[in-house]
Amino acid sequence: MAGGRRVVYFDCFAGASGDMILGSLLDLGLDLTALRGELDKLALHEYQLEAVKTSKAGFSATKFAVLDLKGRPYDSGVNDHGHPGTHGHGRYLDDILNIIGSSQLSPVIKEQSGRIFHRLAEAEGKIHGTEPAKVHFHEVGAVDAIVDIVGAVTALHLLQVDKVVVSPLPLGRGFVRCQHGRIPVPAPAVMELLQDMQAYGSEHDGETVTPTGAAILSTLAEGSGPMPPLKVIATGYGAGSRDFGVPNLLRAVLGQERGGTLQGLACPVDSVSEIEANVDDMNPEFFDYIFNSLFKHGALDVFLVPIQMKKNRPAVTLRVLCREEDLTRLVRLLFLETSTIGVRVNQTQRFCLERKIVSVQTEYGEIRLKQALLEGEEVNLAPEYEDCKQKAELNGVSLKLVYNAALRQAGAIKQSGERN
Repeated sequence: MAGGRRVVYFDCFAGASGDMILGSLLDLGLDLTALRGELDKLALHEYQLEAVKTSKAGFSATKFAVLDLKGRPYDSGVNDHGHPGTHGHGRYLDDILNIIGSSQLSPVIKEQSGRIFHRLAEAEGKIHGTEPAKVHFHEVGAVDAIVDIVGAVTALHLLQVDKVVVSPLPLGRGFVRCQHGRIPVPAPAVMELLQDMQAYGSEHDGETVTPTGAAILSTLAEGSGPMPPLKVIATGYGAGSRDFGVPNLLRAVLGQERGGTLQGLACPVDSVSEIEANVDDMNPEFFDYIFNSLFKHGALDVFLVPIQMKKNRPAVTLRVLCREEDLTRLVRLLFLETSTIGVRVNQTQRFCLERKIVSVQTEYGEIRLKQALLEGEEVNLAPEYEDCKQKAELNGVSLKLVYNAALRQAGAIKQSGERN
């Protein structure tokens, strides 16, 4: 890998909707013809795409729209217009998943698009007290919403984006009208979808973040917060239809994570938070439970470092590595589950080898191994402990025998491949 991953950072200073997301990606340089060619693989034919250059407060931007065959906007209520239109077509989750699943789109695009609609169904189901499969999508089941969601996933795929990060989202106020009547802003579905995302109240009257926008960003984003360190490649702006006293634009920044900065070493790097807490007065039996809880709630790594504290008391520093979006939750957990009364937080960078999971068949059964790669070459290979433990107990043999058998079989496969 010659450099870091390609990242799109969505700077949502005025909010986000499905059409604004696509507009910003087209403004980055995505070819509309290529996008149209991919979306033609859906069994939807009663629409056309439009992307036109516009200007808002002096900013050049792209306005994306899904039109019917007569050139009229659908206005299904899921873009930034904030009201239902006349082209809405209600569908159930299975209807939409069948449209996506029966298409000729790539498996990755199908999976990610389906995951977005699943999250929408779960959010709507919770609000209306029904099962996700029984949710009847009104606005979100319309043609333009399906095109916006599948189109956003497809656009990121065409731009070869590896990671999505989203800024804190400004939430509007007031009321909007939908198929259920007048509902408060932010819409209930938006609030459900934005759990674990960073958001804040704004002075904008109207809907700034739509259910479609919230579903796309919360499903695809690996992080929510400030823009991470990137080598900027391009910037694009997607325009909305309304204005809130600020330019109604969504800014997409395409960049590359820093890689190869350690004396020419090429490997991915990302930004992580490091939490530290000194503990000297807690029952050490508690650490097993605390470790499991931290990993369950998003910790990337947890470990203890022996230290000597004041009055020569032996103690440990509990260190937790995590992504920024999990930081608040994990700090809260440390205060609740340990005896510490203060924690320290540092922002740091983590260089990681590329990792893959491979499987081998041994005399004790199938064992998975974690393969670590540097610039495409294997530099480490380790059998998965839980697999080895399970097979050792099942076969009544030592753990060491199973572990070595997995390594031996992996070596034999590698040698066979080299000979061929």
